[in-house]
Amino acid sequence: MTGPVRVAFVCVQNAGRSQMSTAFAERERERRGLDGEVEILTGGTDPADRVHEEVVEVMAEEGFDLSDRSPREVSTGELESCDHVATMGCSTLALDAGVDVRDWALDDPDGEDTERVRAIRDEIRGRVSGLFDEIEREVAARE
Repeated sequence: MTGPVRVAFVCVQNAGRSQMSTAFAERERERRGLDGEVEILTGGTDPADRVHEEVVEVMAEEGFDLSDRSPREVSTGELESCDHVATMGCSTLALDAGVDVRDWALDDPDGEDTERVRAIRDEIRGRVSGLFDEIEREVAARE
C-alpha cells in the first residue's frame, strides 16, 4: 500500500468531540514525525455553525486554539477514502469493508460543565494516542 495513512474523526455537528480529536491527532502526527505520512480529516453529518464554546475553553488549557476552526460537512466518499474512521458515539456509518471504523461512544460535551468537558477531552487524548500507536506501526510496516 502506498500513500499516507488517512484517518478521520466524525460526529454529527463536528463542533466538539471530533474537533478535539483532530487537534490531538495533529499534535500526535507532529510529535511522532509523521508529517507527510498521515492525513487527518474531520467533519460532521449536520455541522454546527461553530465549535462549542466549552470545547474551545478546555482545549485552550492544553495549548490549542480552536476558536478559528469551522465545523464542516463530510461525505461518505471522503470517509471511504480513509484507512481509519473514528466516530464519536453518534453515528450509524456504513462504509466499505476496507475502512477500519470504530465508535468511541463518547458523551457530547455541548452544554456540559467544565469538569465534564475536561474528562471527555482527557479520554479523547488517550484514544487518539492509542490510535496513533497503531498508525505508527502501520506506517513502519509500509516502509
